[in-house]
Amino acid sequence: MSLKALFDVPAPAKLNLFLHITGQRADGYHLLQSVFMLIDWCDTLHFELRNDGRIRRQDLTVALPADDLCLQAARLLQAEAATSSGADISIAKHVPWGAGMGGGSSDAASTLLALNQLWGLHWPLSRLLPLGLKLGADVPFFLGGHNAWVEGIGEKLTPVALPLRHFAVIKPSASLETRVVFGDAGLERNTPAARIEGFVEYCKQANLHSKRLLEFGRNDLQPVAEKHCSEVIHAANLLHNAFGNSRMTGSGSSVFSECGEENDELESSRFLEACASLPNTWVTRMCSNLPQHPLAYWLKP
Repeated sequence: MSLKALFDVPAPAKLNLFLHITGQRADGYHLLQSVFMLIDWCDTLHFELRNDGRIRRQDLTVALPADDLCLQAARLLQAEAATSSGADISIAKHVPWGAGMGGGSSDAASTLLALNQLWGLHWPLSRLLPLGLKLGADVPFFLGGHNAWVEGIGEKLTPVALPLRHFAVIKPSASLETRVVFGDAGLERNTPAARIEGFVEYCKQANLHSKRLLEFGRNDLQPVAEKHCSEVIHAANLLHNAFGNSRMTGSGSSVFSECGEENDELESSRFLEACASLPNTWVTRMCSNLPQHPLAYWLKP
């Protein structure tokens, strides 16, 4: 029986455990190293099949841009597949925009994955990845299905296994534009390259001895982001005082702390106490990392 609808399709956010800028290409793109980590903070998407070829979107929570990445992803897949099928897409947006958590890219990836099923295409991952890269540098990661060591301009992905931990996340009311942060003249662009073998060994030691994952590396974008947005400084200091560590994710403005292996009442109460004085326009959440993308079972390589 052919599918008519897919409901409650998750689009998980990510955190950058670290982000190093190791160089810059002649075309202006930055070379980076990072580990992208999936977390259980998700947008929720719903898809209903249309037979007239139209693609429409309904916003169930906050209003999204008129031509967001979900619509772009749907149109791109429709054109590449030369299908007459369309879809009604409904989005319950929970991951904040301008947070450095890849929310829009994750929505686009989940749209490709869902419509690949709904339209009966059943394309393998190898056929979807080039479409993802056309939509944005982070989209292939969310299609890949695994936490990943990331290199190049974000297109070189190597799956890595991470210890399961809990994280406190704060998204200030202010957002940061990626192009502004990357374009700042003060950005350090020559961090020595790390080795994936060193990170994998560090994870093993962290798992054995309860060491923090955030003790590996840094976010080279954070000093620049703090220059443009004092709220990043405030969030970082607040979380560091509460948990002894903090780091901005991506190009900001969200900041997170690693809390530990047990999401116990002490951690939660400490986080609530730390956030008690924040304006209600700031978004706060306790999260756990995921061993893999919840839709990974839909794809073959």
